[in-house]
Amino acid sequence: MAKNMQPIAKRCRALGISPAVMGYAKKTSHRNPGGKMRRKQGEYGMQLTEKQKVKFIYGILEKQFRMYYEKAEKMEGKTGENLLSLVERRLDNVVFRLGLASTRREARELVNHAHYTVNGKKVNIPSYLIKVGDVIAVSDKSKDTTRFKALAEADPVTLLPKWLEKDDKLSGKVIALPQRDDIDYPVEEHLIVELYSK
Repeated sequence: MAKNMQPIAKRCRALGISPAVMGYAKKTSHRNPGGKMRRKQGEYGMQLTEKQKVKFIYGILEKQFRMYYEKAEKMEGKTGENLLSLVERRLDNVVFRLGLASTRREARELVNHAHYTVNGKKVNIPSYLIKVGDVIAVSDKSKDTTRFKALAEADPVTLLPKWLEKDDKLSGKVIALPQRDDIDYPVEEHLIVELYSK
Protein backbone atom coordinates (compact mmCIF):
# COMPACT_ATOMS: atom_id res chain seq x y z
CA MET A 1 0.00 0.00 0.00
CA ALA A 2 1.38 3.41 -0.97
CA LYS A 3 1.94 5.82 1.88
CA ASN A 4 2.59 9.56 2.00
CA MET A 5 5.70 10.13 4.16
CA GLN A 6 6.31 13.83 3.45
CA PRO A 7 7.40 15.99 6.40
CA ILE A 8 4.32 17.88 7.63
CA ALA A 9 5.75 21.30 8.55
CA LYS A 10 7.95 21.58 5.48
CA ARG A 11 5.14 20.58 3.10
CA CYS A 12 2.60 22.88 4.80
CA ARG A 13 4.98 25.78 4.39
CA ALA A 14 5.58 24.98 0.70
CA LEU A 15 1.82 24.79 0.01
CA GLY A 16 0.98 27.86 2.10
CA ILE A 17 -1.32 26.13 4.61
CA SER A 18 -1.32 26.10 8.39
CA PRO A 19 -0.27 22.86 10.15
CA ALA A 20 -3.45 23.32 12.26
CA VAL A 21 -5.47 22.23 9.18
CA MET A 22 -3.65 18.89 9.42
CA GLY A 23 -4.39 18.62 13.15
CA TYR A 24 -0.92 19.66 14.34
CA ALA A 25 -0.93 22.59 16.77
CA LYS A 26 2.79 23.10 17.41
CA LYS A 27 4.55 22.10 14.20
CA THR A 28 6.69 24.72 12.51
CA SER A 29 9.58 24.68 10.09
CA HIS A 30 12.67 26.77 10.81
CA ARG A 31 14.38 26.10 7.49
CA ASN A 32 15.14 29.13 5.35
CA PRO A 33 13.23 31.58 7.59
CA GLY A 34 12.90 34.59 5.26
CA GLY A 35 13.10 32.72 1.99
CA LYS A 36 10.51 33.19 -0.72
CA MET A 37 10.13 31.86 -4.23
CA ARG A 38 11.86 34.24 -6.60
CA ARG A 39 9.92 33.37 -9.70
CA LYS A 40 6.33 34.36 -10.28
CA GLN A 41 4.10 31.30 -10.40
CA GLY A 42 2.41 30.63 -13.71
CA GLU A 43 -1.16 29.45 -14.32
CA TYR A 44 -0.21 25.76 -14.41
CA GLY A 45 1.86 26.16 -11.23
CA MET A 46 -1.10 27.68 -9.34
CA GLN A 47 -3.44 24.90 -10.52
CA LEU A 48 -0.93 22.20 -9.54
CA THR A 49 -0.38 23.77 -6.10
CA GLU A 50 -4.14 23.75 -5.36
CA LYS A 51 -4.40 20.08 -6.37
CA GLN A 52 -1.36 19.14 -4.27
CA LYS A 53 -2.76 21.06 -1.29
CA VAL A 54 -6.04 19.09 -1.25
CA LYS A 55 -4.23 15.77 -1.87
CA PHE A 56 -1.79 16.45 0.98
CA ILE A 57 -4.45 17.56 3.49
CA TYR A 58 -6.53 14.40 3.01
CA GLY A 59 -3.59 12.03 2.42
CA ILE A 60 -4.78 10.96 -1.03
CA LEU A 61 -2.49 9.84 -3.84
CA GLU A 62 -2.91 10.79 -7.50
CA LYS A 63 -4.79 7.74 -8.84
CA GLN A 64 -7.47 7.89 -6.16
CA PHE A 65 -7.76 11.69 -6.41
CA ARG A 66 -8.33 11.37 -10.17
CA MET A 67 -11.14 8.85 -9.48
CA TYR A 68 -12.76 11.34 -7.07
CA TYR A 69 -12.55 14.02 -9.77
CA GLU A 70 -14.20 11.78 -12.38
CA LYS A 71 -16.95 10.88 -9.91
CA ALA A 72 -17.48 14.58 -9.04
CA GLU A 73 -17.72 15.43 -12.74
CA LYS A 74 -20.63 13.00 -13.20
CA MET A 75 -22.55 14.38 -10.20
CA GLU A 76 -25.02 17.28 -10.47
CA GLY A 77 -23.77 20.72 -9.50
CA LYS A 78 -20.32 22.32 -9.59
CA THR A 79 -17.52 19.81 -10.11
CA GLY A 80 -15.10 21.57 -7.72
CA GLU A 81 -17.60 21.67 -4.85
CA ASN A 82 -18.59 18.04 -5.49
CA LEU A 83 -14.91 17.04 -5.37
CA LEU A 84 -14.36 18.75 -1.99
CA SER A 85 -17.57 17.18 -0.65
CA LEU A 86 -16.41 13.69 -1.71
CA VAL A 87 -12.99 13.95 -0.04
CA GLU A 88 -14.58 15.46 3.08
CA ARG A 89 -16.91 12.42 3.35
CA ARG A 90 -14.04 9.92 3.61
CA LEU A 91 -14.26 7.84 6.81
CA ASP A 92 -10.76 8.82 8.03
CA ASN A 93 -11.66 12.52 7.65
CA VAL A 94 -15.00 12.09 9.45
CA VAL A 95 -13.24 10.32 12.35
CA PHE A 96 -10.80 13.27 12.54
CA ARG A 97 -13.62 15.84 12.34
CA LEU A 98 -15.51 14.10 15.17
CA GLY A 99 -12.43 14.36 17.39
CA LEU A 100 -11.99 10.57 17.62
CA ALA A 101 -8.41 11.00 16.35
CA SER A 102 -6.03 13.94 16.70
CA THR A 103 -4.84 14.01 13.06
CA ARG A 104 -6.02 12.64 9.73
CA ARG A 105 -2.94 10.40 9.55
CA GLU A 106 -3.76 8.92 12.96
CA ALA A 107 -7.41 8.51 11.92
CA ARG A 108 -6.34 6.65 8.78
CA GLU A 109 -4.20 4.23 10.81
CA LEU A 110 -6.92 3.62 13.40
CA VAL A 111 -9.50 2.98 10.65
CA ASN A 112 -7.06 0.52 9.00
CA HIS A 113 -6.84 -1.35 12.32
CA ALA A 114 -10.67 -1.63 12.48
CA HIS A 115 -11.18 0.49 15.60
CA TYR A 116 -14.39 2.10 14.26
CA THR A 117 -17.82 0.95 13.20
CA VAL A 118 -20.25 2.49 10.73
CA ASN A 119 -23.87 1.70 11.65
CA GLY A 120 -22.65 -1.10 13.94
CA LYS A 121 -20.47 -2.82 11.30
CA LYS A 122 -16.66 -2.73 11.42
CA VAL A 123 -15.12 -0.81 8.53
CA ASN A 124 -11.36 -0.79 7.92
CA ILE A 125 -11.27 1.20 4.68
CA PRO A 126 -10.16 4.85 5.18
CA SER A 127 -11.66 5.93 1.83
CA TYR A 128 -15.13 4.53 2.71
CA LEU A 129 -17.65 7.25 1.79
CA ILE A 130 -20.14 7.96 4.55
CA LYS A 131 -23.78 8.87 3.85
CA VAL A 132 -26.38 10.97 5.66
CA GLY A 133 -27.66 9.10 8.73
CA ASP A 134 -24.51 7.00 9.20
CA VAL A 135 -23.40 6.57 12.82
CA ILE A 136 -19.64 6.38 13.34
CA ALA A 137 -18.51 4.94 16.69
CA VAL A 138 -15.52 3.34 18.37
CA SER A 139 -15.97 -0.45 18.30
CA ASP A 140 -16.87 -2.16 21.61
CA LYS A 141 -13.60 -4.11 21.63
CA SER A 142 -11.54 -0.92 21.15
CA LYS A 143 -13.30 1.02 23.93
CA ASP A 144 -11.23 -0.94 26.49
CA THR A 145 -7.89 0.22 25.04
CA THR A 146 -5.85 2.87 26.86
CA ARG A 147 -6.12 5.34 23.99
CA PHE A 148 -9.91 5.38 23.86
CA LYS A 149 -10.35 5.20 27.65
CA ALA A 150 -8.28 8.40 27.88
CA LEU A 151 -10.39 9.99 25.14
CA ALA A 152 -13.62 9.07 26.96
CA GLU A 153 -12.36 10.52 30.26
CA ALA A 154 -10.90 13.70 28.75
CA ASP A 155 -13.13 16.35 27.25
CA PRO A 156 -11.22 17.63 24.21
CA VAL A 157 -12.60 20.78 22.64
CA THR A 158 -13.55 19.84 19.09
CA LEU A 159 -15.04 22.33 16.69
CA LEU A 160 -17.60 20.19 14.87
CA PRO A 161 -18.72 21.14 11.37
CA LYS A 162 -22.48 21.66 11.07
CA TRP A 163 -22.93 18.49 9.01
CA LEU A 164 -21.82 16.29 11.94
CA GLU A 165 -23.39 15.70 15.35
CA LYS A 166 -21.65 14.07 18.32
CA ASP A 167 -23.87 11.58 20.21
CA ASP A 168 -21.40 10.97 23.05
CA LYS A 169 -17.62 11.11 23.49
CA LEU A 170 -16.97 8.02 21.38
CA SER A 171 -19.56 8.27 18.61
CA GLY A 172 -21.14 10.70 16.19
CA LYS A 173 -23.70 10.95 13.40
CA VAL A 174 -23.74 12.43 9.91
CA ILE A 175 -26.77 14.72 9.71
CA ALA A 176 -26.11 16.27 6.27
CA LEU A 177 -23.64 16.20 3.40
CA PRO A 178 -20.71 18.66 3.65
CA GLN A 179 -21.17 21.90 1.72
CA ARG A 180 -18.56 24.29 0.28
CA ASP A 181 -18.71 26.64 3.30
CA ASP A 182 -17.80 23.71 5.62
CA ILE A 183 -14.28 23.59 4.15
CA ASP A 184 -12.13 25.35 6.75
CA TYR A 185 -8.93 25.93 4.77
CA PRO A 186 -8.27 28.25 1.79
CA VAL A 187 -8.64 26.41 -1.51
CA GLU A 188 -9.59 27.50 -5.02
CA GLU A 189 -11.22 24.34 -6.32
CA HIS A 190 -11.94 25.86 -9.76
CA LEU A 191 -8.17 25.71 -10.44
CA ILE A 192 -8.21 21.92 -9.84
CA VAL A 193 -11.11 21.57 -12.29
CA GLU A 194 -9.25 23.68 -14.87
CA LEU A 195 -6.14 21.50 -14.45
CA TYR A 196 -8.01 18.22 -15.01
CA SER A 197 -10.19 19.52 -17.83
CA LYS A 198 -7.21 20.40 -20.08
